[in-house]
Amino acid sequence: MAINTDYTEKFEELESRIYKIESRNKRVESDKAWETSGTRAIFIAISTYILIFIFMKLIGDNHPFLNAFVASVGYLISTATYGFLKKRWLARRNQK
Repeated sequence: MAINTDYTEKFEELESRIYKIESRNKRVESDKAWETSGTRAIFIAISTYILIFIFMKLIGDNHPFLNAFVASVGYLISTATYGFLKKRWLARRNQK
């Protein structure tokens, strides 16, 4: 009977390890989804706009609305091209 108990313990240990791995994978997938989400990009662009606008007003810039807008649009463009550049870089890297 000790053999059955030993197998049961090993099986339970394996189940526990698999559960931990699956939990970690779900967490990593969620983090990745957030990192690449449009919601995140829009939130950062709006936050950037507000912070730069406030800064431009504080330093007495003549066109704070426009200058803050340019910086935010620049961020959105860089975010939009990120996926394309990443795919290209990975393709070149994997050719080696």
